[in-house]
Amino acid sequence: MRFTATNRAQRGKLALTAAAIGMGLLTAGCSYITPQQTTHQYSSSDGIRTDLGPLKLRNILVVSAGEDQPGRLIGAVYNNSSKDVTLKISGAEGSEAEVPVKANSYTLLNDTTDEVVLDTTGGKPGSLVDMEVSEDGTNVSNTVKVPVLDATLNEYKDYLPAGSEPTESAEPTASPSESASTGH
Repeated sequence: MRFTATNRAQRGKLALTAAAIGMGLLTAGCSYITPQQTTHQYSSSDGIRTDLGPLKLRNILVVSAGEDQPGRLIGAVYNNSSKDVTLKISGAEGSEAEVPVKANSYTLLNDTTDEVVLDTTGGKPGSLVDMEVSEDGTNVSNTVKVPVLDATLNEYKDYLPAGSEPTESAEPTASPSESASTGH
């Protein structure tokens, strides 16, 4: 048997190649066992998303001043079918609403022309309320938990139903430095 001696340069190249392959395998292994977050669908907003037959409900939530007050549904409803359909929403204490959606189109419930107001929300702001949503053409229905928000966030103030009064926040208490300066 005959062995050929390798010079230092060849051994260095082999070592660097082995190190590069090892690093490549190491970094590829991390993505192999760790799930990619970009492959998971989620609602990146305050509202919920759900699919109901040809209807796709996105960013659906209710804006209300309180549990026993009216609540306005906001979000978007997409219709992927070739015919007009109606989304029916049933909330607390028999409150109901309907949203007509044209074929291959969408309805934005945030628009003033398409306001959908329920008589009562059935839940305090910050809670989730059960609502039954159904599509008239296929008799498909689903019960979803919809968040109730109030006008605490400025972007929702314009969506409070007419006649609703925003909830009053508690009066701020004086800080210790203010109490000390007033002599209390």
